[in-house]
Amino acid sequence: MARPGKKSNEPTPKLSWKDFKKSVYIFRFVKPYKWHFIIGMILLSVSSLVFMAFPGAAGEMANVANKQPKYPQLNLKVLDFAWIFAAIVIIQGLFSYLKTILFARVSEKGMADVRSAVFHKMIRQEMSYFEQFRVGELTSRLTADIEKLQAAFSVTLGEFLRQIVILVSGIAILVYFDPKLSLIMLMTFPIIVVLAMVFGSKIRKLSRKRQEKIASANTIVDEVFQAFTTVKAYANEWYEETRYAKSLQEIVKISLRFAHFKGLFFIFMTVFLFGGIFFVLIQGALLVDRGEMQVGDLFSFIIYTGIIGSAIAGLGSLYTEIAGAVGATERISEILQRETEIADTPPNEAEKVRFSGAIEWQNVHFTYPKRPDMEVLKGISFQVRSGEKIALAGQSGSGKSTIMSLLLRFYEPDSGNIYIDGKDAKEYNLTAYRQNFAIVPQDVVLFGGSIQENIAYGLPDATKEQIIEAAKQANAWDFINSFPEGLETIVGDRGTRLSGGQRQRIAIARAILKDPAILLLDEATSSLDAESERVVQEALDRLMENRTSIIIAHRLATIKNVDRIYVIDSGEVIESGTHQELSQKEGGTYNALAKLQFG
Repeated sequence: MARPGKKSNEPTPKLSWKDFKKSVYIFRFVKPYKWHFIIGMILLSVSSLVFMAFPGAAGEMANVANKQPKYPQLNLKVLDFAWIFAAIVIIQGLFSYLKTILFARVSEKGMADVRSAVFHKMIRQEMSYFEQFRVGELTSRLTADIEKLQAAFSVTLGEFLRQIVILVSGIAILVYFDPKLSLIMLMTFPIIVVLAMVFGSKIRKLSRKRQEKIASANTIVDEVFQAFTTVKAYANEWYEETRYAKSLQEIVKISLRFAHFKGLFFIFMTVFLFGGIFFVLIQGALLVDRGEMQVGDLFSFIIYTGIIGSAIAGLGSLYTEIAGAVGATERISEILQRETEIADTPPNEAEKVRFSGAIEWQNVHFTYPKRPDMEVLKGISFQVRSGEKIALAGQSGSGKSTIMSLLLRFYEPDSGNIYIDGKDAKEYNLTAYRQNFAIVPQDVVLFGGSIQENIAYGLPDATKEQIIEAAKQANAWDFINSFPEGLETIVGDRGTRLSGGQRQRIAIARAILKDPAILLLDEATSSLDAESERVVQEALDRLMENRTSIIIAHRLATIKNVDRIYVIDSGEVIESGTHQELSQKEGGTYNALAKLQFG
């Protein structure tokens, strides 16, 4: 699976100081909650130190019971230790509760800010960005990667600090108990650390591959659900099941390798940890036998050794989790640091503009970034006067939809210029520029909310009265009013609960509400039956009144009355004129199309 900004065949980078420096970028989202994070870390450190008092107290209790107290000046009795243990438990519980709440506030609020920032960057990217990646790959950044970060801030970082505190304080206590025995125990540390780093690196790579395969599997699910009608129509359920199962098998294969290395890692850790504990136990027993060490101290020493060994093992697994979070941070940072085509702030009053609708194309050439060897537009030139209705006719693939895309500035021309009201289109603020356009496409995709929400998308702060008036002008109010919930009727995913004609009229109502200076119609009635087309065409005629309109149409009957028709062939304007003029031009492309459609 490719990820935004990286090729899928890149080797997994090693976790380095440079990676950690990159990951610090994400901490700016935690900065507003820094005191929650700092206090949580302090509570966690104090709680860990209090916990480390437990083995020492247990050992001293054994010494007192054995009538050999290490601290006779305290005059402690066995029952006194019940209060000490109770205090340790209460402090542990209270601090654990408080630090959990504090870390939750940091992780939930901080990661919500990250999600918002990533979505903010994604939605402001140019059109070509979304053509590079599947939907599942992009949503994976908002889900899987940020979930890794959330786990890091809520659990992993705190747990990592806790293990460090336990390790350092534990070693200090052991050295205090018996320096010679501590040295014997610490001799095993370098081996464990090296093994942890070797296994951690391998485990991290497999974890990353597994995450990528899961994202690929999720992408298949997204695609199937988005094109569910096509899947059903072609009876390809078995094919999609096989494709998804194959993807799952790849996940299982990598997961088993992942488990294999984790298992080996734990075997080595167990052997060294318990082997070390048994060795220390024997050495300590010899010291006790020679009277050089008290039984309670040996008891405490063994517990501390086990705790330290557990901390080292925990650090190994935490290292892999932190490495995974750093990898996720890198991918998220790439998105957050990308330039956007839309400014982060809305256009100011000086940048806002209402077009009169005059359009001029001068020798525009264009090639799609993903197909650099195929020039789509080859010197397109034409003019549209303010308020004029023009149509683009021609065979599929001739470049009509590309003209619409360039007019909306989804892409910029390779050469040539597009002028709006005598000014180069690139000189306008992009948001202010697009606010002058509305489009009614052939395949209308509605949002999954209510009819009211979908119409109001053209003007989010519109009143209910304005929405109803737009629906009436779009010939949509009658069918909307026939629904029990009226405007509150839920249209379903992509508008699937409405018919094609109903979706078209909702899109027209949305465009009417926006009141654009320039209207773009892309085969708006080509997929409708005769009755639906009549109703929709009436609404479109009403919408096109007194505004510049550009129509793409294969069905020439819908463009007979426009002011001018431009015939496009292989990215060039080869004919222009009215329907009457072009129909009478013997040997012309439009004449041939008209004969095919009108007999």
